[in-house]
Amino acid sequence: MRLRQIVFAAEGLSAGAATLRTLLALDAPYRDTGVAEFGLDNAVFVFGGQFIEIVAPARAGTTAGRLLERRGDCGYMLILQTDDFGRELARFERLGVRRVWAKDLDDIRATHLHPKDIGGPIVSVDQPQPAAAWRWGGPDWKLQAGRAAMQRVLGVRIGASDPPAMAARWAQVLGLGAPAAHGAAQRLLLEGGWVDFEPADARGEGVSGCTLAVAERDAVLARARELGLAVARHALTLFGTRVELCEL
Repeated sequence: MRLRQIVFAAEGLSAGAATLRTLLALDAPYRDTGVAEFGLDNAVFVFGGQFIEIVAPARAGTTAGRLLERRGDCGYMLILQTDDFGRELARFERLGVRRVWAKDLDDIRATHLHPKDIGGPIVSVDQPQPAAAWRWGGPDWKLQAGRAAMQRVLGVRIGASDPPAMAARWAQVLGLGAPAAHGAAQRLLLEGGWVDFEPADARGEGVSGCTLAVAERDAVLARARELGLAVARHALTLFGTRVELCEL
């Protein structure tokens, strides 16, 4: 189980996409018209072998729209990649975890878990075929040139009203090892990454931050300042989340 895509919700898609692209010096995004099913528009950026997506409501009454009303721009969803989709489905069934959406295609199988049955943001569990493929990144996605191809999302932080309880539930639902204390947080290990659960802030439960490994940290921080983003040492605030930066 590894983190393959992180999704943010933003009121303004064009402005948010432009900010993210400039900040991380990313290639042009892919627009997945399939998200219209959820009443959304989006922009999906390749980030190393992972993906960063921004979604914005295209009509009233969407889940993302209601989240934006409560939290403002924020983390929206995590997409985890598994190597055995059938194993995951069997465990969800055994635990009584509801699935609110599913897709079974030749090149990917995917399902969204009911947030009330796991806690925190929306979680999708997907299995692409082959493993290196990723339909949601577009038919022609490719790694960026040079060291940028090695950039990655290392971890995500989730704000929870009861961090140990939510961490334990995620471990159970996702078939992960038991959480362990990591400073004031509870950490779950993924393949090549992690999810930390920490006390929720005044906005309530949801994604509170992430850690990115970037090719040129100082350049990213300089661009963040130019964009008017809040910067503190090696971190910045983007889409209502604290983004910690580390060098590759």
